[in-house]
Amino acid sequence: MTDTPDPQGGCDCRYLRYRLTARPLFVHCCHCRWCQRESGAAFALNAMIETDRVQLAAGQPEMVHTPSASGRGQQIARCPQCRVAVWSHYAGSGPVMAFVRVGTLDEPDAFAPDVHIFTSTKQPWVVLPAGTPAVAEFYDREALWPADSLARRAAKLPEIEAWVSSQKAP
Repeated sequence: MTDTPDPQGGCDCRYLRYRLTARPLFVHCCHCRWCQRESGAAFALNAMIETDRVQLAAGQPEMVHTPSASGRGQQIARCPQCRVAVWSHYAGSGPVMAFVRVGTLDEPDAFAPDVHIFTSTKQPWVVLPAGTPAVAEFYDREALWPADSLARRAAKLPEIEAWVSSQKAP
């Protein structure tokens, strides 16, 4: 993260505005076919952060359920006016964690990828930078995340586990 305190972002029409009150836990550059289709580009760049550290400054997103490769879907927060996706909540952590679309930040260059994932399906013309971890599918969190990010996630695990349990069929 740059030295800019509380990075801000939002949608195209500026109805929806948000700010991050902490640096992201980790930034994924996902090259899976689902992200390619959803973004309309070669990859999706998502900054994973606790949802309670994403503060709305204006507007209210519309949550849209979309399918995912896991079969469990995801909730995408979209501007109800211009329809830009600003973040997602995936089934593995539900509403506890947000995957903020880095491109919706006012200064998207503040968050370079920490890892390139699902490179087995990346577009052949995309050249990955040396020095940034890249994996064919997913990665070992314990091996790549900084200690403080692991600690922040650990603090949220009871909430994540409670949400996951609430989603199981009775």
